[in-house]
Amino acid sequence: MSKRDYYEVLGVSKDASEDELKKAFRSLAMKYHPDRNPGDEEASARFKEVAEAFEVLSDPDKRQIYDRHGFQGLQGVPMPDFGDIGSLFGGLGSLFGGLFGQQSRGPQRGANLGMALEIDLIEAYRGCKKTIKVPRHEHCSECHGSGAKAGSKPAKCRQCGGSGAMAVRMGPFQMSQTCNACGGAGSVITDPCPKCRGRGVTKVTRTLEVTIPPGVDTGTRMNIRGEGEIGDQDAPRGNLIVEIHLKPHPLFRRGEDNLLTQVPITFSQAALGAEIEVPSLEGTFKHTIKAGVQSGDVVIVHGKGMPIYGAGRSGNLHVELIVETPRNLSKRQEELLRELAELDHKNVSAQRKSFFDKLRELFTGGDETEKKA
Repeated sequence: MSKRDYYEVLGVSKDASEDELKKAFRSLAMKYHPDRNPGDEEASARFKEVAEAFEVLSDPDKRQIYDRHGFQGLQGVPMPDFGDIGSLFGGLGSLFGGLFGQQSRGPQRGANLGMALEIDLIEAYRGCKKTIKVPRHEHCSECHGSGAKAGSKPAKCRQCGGSGAMAVRMGPFQMSQTCNACGGAGSVITDPCPKCRGRGVTKVTRTLEVTIPPGVDTGTRMNIRGEGEIGDQDAPRGNLIVEIHLKPHPLFRRGEDNLLTQVPITFSQAALGAEIEVPSLEGTFKHTIKAGVQSGDVVIVHGKGMPIYGAGRSGNLHVELIVETPRNLSKRQEELLRELAELDHKNVSAQRKSFFDKLRELFTGGDETEKKA
């Protein structure tokens, strides 16, 4: 069976609330449950498919990854073994709890919400405040969350008699399950609120100002308490999980708490040593390089990297020196370089002599060396 979109599997829209996901899952899980369909391999496959879809969409972090990147984004994310029924029940006890009478008691806290926030490297270095917009649900202002039209009230559920649960037989066992008709509420809405269409909630966009501390990195998660989805009546809201993503910087690369950059220097600076200008996220500063540095050498400047999140200290700045070859020489520069070239030819260093000896051997096949021996 080919893999189907998770929202399609559960038969819900992409903005489905947590309660809508739970209701759809309970209905489909009971329909395709192996105990209700003994020997039916197709029903078993559908049951696993429904469980997998609910596992992803009921988790705010996994749902966000799936919404942005699809199935490919979930590769490497820890998941239960949906291919094995026994392992599935063992690893997802809480997931199937509502089917077997293991319902949690009391008002349920709201679900967590997740969102990504992109900032630049300077903002991550200094810390900043960002204004974000968070789509979430609020209790309907017209019916105050009841779902019933003003002046009416929900009626007792006839199917469960108002208990919110029904006894069902699973093989040799009799267990309690959430009532499919009322979703466990014990009542049904016969005259729904026109504003929220009986859902009791409306979708809104909340504007928040978020404080980003110095030193955050891609993947840093900030937990903003009480800014997630609404819970049951008299229950607290869930939290908002903000995951940071850093934009690329044209001059610096980040390596954990260190910063990496490249600085061009002239041939004379490399040969003689010099005081050079080095960039940092606080501005440029002067740094002395020793004589004889090579192109590609890395100078480490301590304490000039990124602030270490929550540690009160900073990483280091790694400066890669790039020796630039001059393109447009003045007449005097050319004269000086030709003099230097002549000196290099007359006074070949041991290292250069070794290199040219190896090069000669490569083309002569070692004949000259053997003759000398």
